[in-house]
Amino acid sequence: LIFKKNKWLQITVQNKFTEHNIKPIVSKIILLVGIFIFILIPIVKTIYHVPPYLLMLLGLGIIWLLAEILQLKNVQNYNATASALQKIDTPSILFFAGILLSVSALENAGVLSQLALNLSATISNTNALVFCMGLLSAVIDNVPLVAATQAMYSLQQFCIDNFFWHFVAYCAGTGGSILLIGSAAGVVAGSLENISFGWYFKHISWIALLAYILGAIVMVLF
Repeated sequence: LIFKKNKWLQITVQNKFTEHNIKPIVSKIILLVGIFIFILIPIVKTIYHVPPYLLMLLGLGIIWLLAEILQLKNVQNYNATASALQKIDTPSILFFAGILLSVSALENAGVLSQLALNLSATISNTNALVFCMGLLSAVIDNVPLVAATQAMYSLQQFCIDNFFWHFVAYCAGTGGSILLIGSAAGVVAGSLENISFGWYFKHISWIALLAYILGAIVMVLF
């Protein structure tokens, strides 16, 4: 069954290539260049401190130019890059863009810094504070939670390799799986597989919560 499915998938891809006269070697070149650009983005950002979104736009332009050079536009009124851009998940992009803009607005207004002071006064133990924030990510998406945490605590307070950031990454990423709505990936998986919130809460949430607690204990102790 797996062989037949893969064979069908291969035939489908080959038909797409044939339809637009795109050679498989050309698609592989585009794929490898795209992977190389994604790997290069964090390196350039770290060295030259260029905003990642500018590097991603530059990478898109490079791939678009490369596609034109490799003559992907062989069929009239067909453009491979423009066709791919029409199929992107625009609502998700707007969702994350809105989240990051909201976090930036709260940061500039001083709300996040004041919130950090209040949380530190309420929960003095840093590990306990991060653990509770991880539980909160089961309700709030982990992307805005991590972005808000980065705005609340500076690198002067916690250096780059401090355990605080490693624990934040673990708690925000894993805690978001406790509920189905805790991450964008969970929402997408629920819609694709027709998984209801009630079924997930009944059968999966307690397992995810137990794994989250055990993982946090292991990280703190070891």
